[in-house]
Amino acid sequence: MADLFRKQAQNYAAARPTYPPELFRYIASKCPSGRLAWDVGTGSGQAAASLATLFDSVVATDASPEQLSYAPAHLLPNVRFVLTPPAIPLADVHRLIASPGAVDLVTVAQALHWFDLPAFYALARAVLRRPGGVLAAWCYLPPVVDGGEVDEIYRRVYESLAPYWAPERKMVEEEYAAVEFPFEAVEAEKGTGPVRGFAAEREMAAGDFLEYVRSGSAYQTARENGVELLRPEVVEELVRAWGMDGKEVQKVRFPISLRIGRVGEDGADHPVF
Repeated sequence: MADLFRKQAQNYAAARPTYPPELFRYIASKCPSGRLAWDVGTGSGQAAASLATLFDSVVATDASPEQLSYAPAHLLPNVRFVLTPPAIPLADVHRLIASPGAVDLVTVAQALHWFDLPAFYALARAVLRRPGGVLAAWCYLPPVVDGGEVDEIYRRVYESLAPYWAPERKMVEEEYAAVEFPFEAVEAEKGTGPVRGFAAEREMAAGDFLEYVRSGSAYQTARENGVELLRPEVVEELVRAWGMDGKEVQKVRFPISLRIGRVGEDGADHPVF
């Protein structure tokens, strides 16, 4: 997937939705303090930028130099962007990211399904504060535009993407509900999730929405296999349904599914599914 992400880094940074401030306020409210957060798989730094408003320091890591090149590092003085290998030894985590027990929050935005989960969870537990350090991972679901014709056209396009998704994408389709999540509940009555009710939003004209579709890994994979899923007649139909020849600006909503939990006193696993 690294080669694919390199090819689409610019489109990804430009087309993806911005996560809502209330999501980060909710997550931060569960943390033991606001000193240090680690954003893993940060991409172009969307989540890191929001975390920077709530935490004294943020370390944002990614395995793609192309993705990191679009991060606004110069605008975020309390965020340290770090290029890491896809598999990073614990010693390097402590050297490059944080000492044991120093991190209040680990976040993963729209990337957990690409990780080696047992290895990642072990690294997260090694740096999270005990007790109470929080891990929060979320994904966003297919967008909702108008509740009508545009959504129906996109549904057909989305279904046509299915053969080109990587197998890991199934975790997103299941809203991370079936993901092993070996952490304690931050709220005993709710368990560790999924927590729903949050949504990313973005104002888009039809051209912006089409760029969002083109930024997806399945679309890129289809193109690499010589298949164009946004055929001219499909684009024309969507633009016509959008309104004002596609120039009307509509609020596009991306529902979010969040898994959130914390480490206990001993940092041991407490599997919850």
